[in-house]
Amino acid sequence: MAKVSKNSRVGQRAANAGSGRDFVKIIKSIKNPETGKYSYKEVMIHKDKVKEYMAENK
Repeated sequence: MAKVSKNSRVGQRAANAGSGRDFVKIIKSIKNPETGKYSYKEVMIHKDKVKEYMAENK
């Protein structure tokens, strides 16, 4: 197997710009008022929309 040069890997980064690295996982705890137990809601959101999500789901 041939070696891959550093410069060719740099070019591949632009192709992977829309990859999963742009997403974050938000875990929010929700308390049940009847039982007092907590449940957790997990959501994967684009990192640019985190503030919007947190503002509408307070």
